[in-house]
Amino acid sequence: MSKVHAVETFLAAEAGNHTARNLTITLFLVFVAVTLAITIWASRQTKTATDFYAGGRSFSGFQNGMAIGGDYMSAASFLGIAGIIALYGYDGFLYSIGFLVAWLVALLLVAELLRNSGRYTMADVLAFRMRQRPVRTAAAVSTITVSIFYLLAQMVGAGALVALLLGIRPGTTFLGMDAATAKVATIIMVGALMIIYVTVGGMKGTTYVQIVKAFLLMSGALLMTVLVLAKYNFNLSELLGAAAAASGKGDALLNPGLRYGVEVAGNATQTFYNKMDLLSLGIALVLGTAGLPHILIRFYTVPTAKAARKSVLWAIGIIGTFYLLTLALGFGAAALVGSEAITAQDKAGNTAAPQLAEALGLEFFGGELGGAALLAIIAAVAFATILAVVAGLTLASSSSLAHDFYANVMKKGEASERQEVKVARISALVIGAISILLSIYAQNLNVAFLVALAFAVAASGNLPAILYSLFWRRFNTSGAVWAIYGGLLSAVLLVFFSPVVSGAATSMFPDHDWQWFPLSNPGILSIPFGFLCGWIGTVISKEHDEDKYAELEVRALTGAGAH
Repeated sequence: MSKVHAVETFLAAEAGNHTARNLTITLFLVFVAVTLAITIWASRQTKTATDFYAGGRSFSGFQNGMAIGGDYMSAASFLGIAGIIALYGYDGFLYSIGFLVAWLVALLLVAELLRNSGRYTMADVLAFRMRQRPVRTAAAVSTITVSIFYLLAQMVGAGALVALLLGIRPGTTFLGMDAATAKVATIIMVGALMIIYVTVGGMKGTTYVQIVKAFLLMSGALLMTVLVLAKYNFNLSELLGAAAAASGKGDALLNPGLRYGVEVAGNATQTFYNKMDLLSLGIALVLGTAGLPHILIRFYTVPTAKAARKSVLWAIGIIGTFYLLTLALGFGAAALVGSEAITAQDKAGNTAAPQLAEALGLEFFGGELGGAALLAIIAAVAFATILAVVAGLTLASSSSLAHDFYANVMKKGEASERQEVKVARISALVIGAISILLSIYAQNLNVAFLVALAFAVAASGNLPAILYSLFWRRFNTSGAVWAIYGGLLSAVLLVFFSPVVSGAATSMFPDHDWQWFPLSNPGILSIPFGFLCGWIGTVISKEHDEDKYAELEVRALTGAGAH
């Protein structure tokens, strides 16, 4: 009798899992179909290069603010930060604070000035008073490098997410594939979808997908936060206590030093490196946003400087609210799912938020079917997050290749709009393929951590060139090229020789060891080095154009002559 009962229980569980998986896949496919429909509709509105690159400058401040929020609240924000808070508590919340403060830097230093001075890409501002070809080439190289770093994070998040959705774990199979192969197939699928979004819809399609995604993400995060707080009687102290107890780390989860700035007894050198790594991470997070190409091009989609300022203010409100919610998501996952269950599904913790959704569904919405439904909804939202950000990144890098390198360097400004857009679409295909290939090797890394690397690279190469160009009268072509290449190369080389790539169990290549740089984030050295290179490059060159700087200054401050 007990054997019969055991078999019945097993079959019921299998049926429940089958129903849950079907529901998940159905919702997932519905979302993909809706976003593809938006993209195809937008493609019919895309007639000119301005439509493809800047959405015809037709978006309001609120719409662009929503789209910026959708672009910025990436897989790192939803999956990565929730996971890192669930596993490391207080230290994980540093990402939320850093990403939010970075927006103030973007608002105060670049948003309005950039919108007034440029046309389609970041390089339009840099090349305004300098020699076009060397500056645009450098800007295109930098844009593609930063975008690929950022794309890695989104693809890794997608692989972890869909593996959870389809019940793919180490030791299991799906459609005849083992877990590792199924994850790779997922990454390839996401890459293919993002290429379709960009090549078909351009900026209009991408922007509408980002607006829809921002609304869904905020709604999903708010629902989960309310449910987590309801579970603990809306008592934050009770939630934190439960998270600490379930984490296996006790009060250490609620105090700094669990992951960053760790003090190693008897090893002053390692303690110093740990504290420098924390400082380096903070600098990269705060300064990185103002140099991110896919964020910078969003300012070109609004018709006026006032709308650009308004869009950043809306974005700050949306993003700030969301990052407060990550506290409840992260600590809720620690309390209700537990670090062991999280790391069993994904070593880096990238699936903590969807696993929390499943736990909340089981608790509040009638057992396994409720858990499957909430998991499916939140997973679809997370997938929307990934697709929207990936499309924005691919658009930024392909636009830079087409507009900066092809049209202005190779064709010397004589390319037609149709040729330019065609090259942008081909570039999206190539960049997507490179990102897919690299993502396969980065699956062991937390996505929030990967995005912090992209921030460091952006702040090292792009930010010095942008700030010097806008605010330093003496700045010239040599300085811009030195700043971009110097900052970019130093950041990429330091990452390559750091524990991120080799020499550690969580590295991209864990079986190899060529690391000699002790920090995981290069920002503390590469960002000042980028600024130093820009200064040296400027002072060793005699090139100087006072009149052109005066014109740029008037345009940046007033918007006169923009576009």
